[in-house]
Amino acid sequence: MAGQGQAGNSGMEQLILIMNKLQDACSSSGTAHKFDLPQIAVVGSQSAGKSSVLENFVGKDFLPRGSGIVTRRPLILQLLYNPSAEYAEFGHQRGRKYTNFEEVRQEIEAETDRLTGRNKGISNVPIMLRVFSPHVLNLTLVDLPGMTKVAVGDQPPDIEVQIRNMLLEFITKENCLILAVSPANSDLANSDALKLAKEVDPAGTRTIGVITKLDLMDQGTDAREVLENKLLPLRRGYIGVVNRSQKDIEGRKDIKAAMAAERKFFLSHPSYRHMAERMGTPYLQRCLNQQLTNHIRETLPSLRSELQTKLLAMEKDYQAYANFSPDDPSIKTKAMMTMINQFTDEFTQSIEGSGEVSTKELSGGARINRIFHERFMYMLHQTESDERELRKEISYTIRNVHGIRTGLFTPDMAFERIVKQQIMRLKEPTLKCVDMVIEELINVVHKCTQQMASYPRLREAVETTVTNRIREQETRAKTQLMLLVDIQLAYMNTNHEDFIGFANAQQRTESTRKERVANQVIRKGYLTLNNVSLMRGGSKECWFVLTAESLMWFKDEEEREKKYMLPLDGLKIRDGESRGLFGKKNVFMLFHSEGRNTYKDYKTLELAAESADEVDSWKASFLRAGVLSRAGEPRNG
Repeated sequence: MAGQGQAGNSGMEQLILIMNKLQDACSSSGTAHKFDLPQIAVVGSQSAGKSSVLENFVGKDFLPRGSGIVTRRPLILQLLYNPSAEYAEFGHQRGRKYTNFEEVRQEIEAETDRLTGRNKGISNVPIMLRVFSPHVLNLTLVDLPGMTKVAVGDQPPDIEVQIRNMLLEFITKENCLILAVSPANSDLANSDALKLAKEVDPAGTRTIGVITKLDLMDQGTDAREVLENKLLPLRRGYIGVVNRSQKDIEGRKDIKAAMAAERKFFLSHPSYRHMAERMGTPYLQRCLNQQLTNHIRETLPSLRSELQTKLLAMEKDYQAYANFSPDDPSIKTKAMMTMINQFTDEFTQSIEGSGEVSTKELSGGARINRIFHERFMYMLHQTESDERELRKEISYTIRNVHGIRTGLFTPDMAFERIVKQQIMRLKEPTLKCVDMVIEELINVVHKCTQQMASYPRLREAVETTVTNRIREQETRAKTQLMLLVDIQLAYMNTNHEDFIGFANAQQRTESTRKERVANQVIRKGYLTLNNVSLMRGGSKECWFVLTAESLMWFKDEEEREKKYMLPLDGLKIRDGESRGLFGKKNVFMLFHSEGRNTYKDYKTLELAAESADEVDSWKASFLRAGVLSRAGEPRNG
């Protein structure tokens, strides 16, 4: 086991204990979410083996197990070295000691159900658990719910989004180390834990990789390159562990025996024996103890400054409530109205962009603006029929309307049916646009109620009331929008000044195209060019300039060294495939509709951006330049 006394940074050991006291104080006062305390958050998919890793640290079975989502509230697990006794205590039951760890499991389940109910719902309110034992090192971990993709039972359909948001709430904090647990018997390049960690820690400086289930890999395969930090490298590296199998757990296999079997596995396996001393649960616990201690020491100056700032603010708040009487109903009403007014102001500021502005992502009004001007316009274009298919539809419609007769002229009925069919296609993207706006508004509501975290009932009531109001307006908005489309469907006014008719359509299109200014710059920015030979790295980041007539790219944003200029005539655009975990993964492609080479010997020009939002923005810019989208084209060969 891990704890033959306290090893490692004995001189700095008290740092973790002091941080535990600070964490306890924040948790009991309901202000834990306001401080970026140094901690280690454990993330992974449901079947990654997170629970087994934590139980191996303690040497006891104490975490809930079962199918579906088992961890439904964050569990702050404080491991405290105690040479004389072994027991557990809960933060919500101070003074009560649990020596039977089966009762610990039952209490975790009961406390979870108390707040979330029995329908597998989740909550971001943590459970505090301290384990005192002679077999542990001082260590604090935050066990988070496992990532899932499918709602179970009475869970809300957006359970995946809820869990993801909860995980991000913890791991986006700069002082949080990320313990990314991934099973070796699945594709590590697509590990949910590593992907999520990469989003918030792109340089890999805060992430510690843990590879489980090494003993379950297919025969002839191993994870040696990952454990040696050659494939998918992380600054803090990877550690492999072997947990008990489901059969071992059901058979009540002793954890000490499992640890001995883990040690034997690494010493005897030909791919891991050379690194056996740096593998296994005991080494992982020592490593986390040392890394957390060093991390606390590094963050102390900034943490101290933050605490002093918070203290001054709280002293100011204290003066405002110096004469507060908890039994005075007018005071309670005033406090509630103050928080509701703050929520209203924050919500308005988030939509108008006048409040606290994020420098990392779009949110609130900015995201809604992008939905209207980029996403919606792109979705509208995707509803347009391919010209060849449209001509077929027109031909079939005219012939069907003529029936057994032969006609010389295009019947009005055929024209109306074709036009109405095109107008009908506006409904789906319009409704999708409303759905995206509503989703963002609800996200803003949830974010703005965080100031009410100390009053969970008030927060729930505000969120429910405002969300219901938004849903009511959603129904009215969709009804009104569908009515506008139905009005257009009801009557075709061919005498309207905006109606150009078939004869003038081609002429109008050509004249519009000629009116475009050739040197008009539509967009500039960095993109990754994936059409680079493997000898040169397989991809290269360049500065791209999109005009109304061409796409140019340069070495950098000074635009001195032009690499290439690609005319836009005849080009189409479509989505590309993901490019892996640690490379650019948001890809789109340009290609010629006639099938000829687009760039050098490549059929397609493959470009990648940092985020899906950036890809959508570029696609909208190409649409403005006249580059239309089309799916199902041949790939590079």
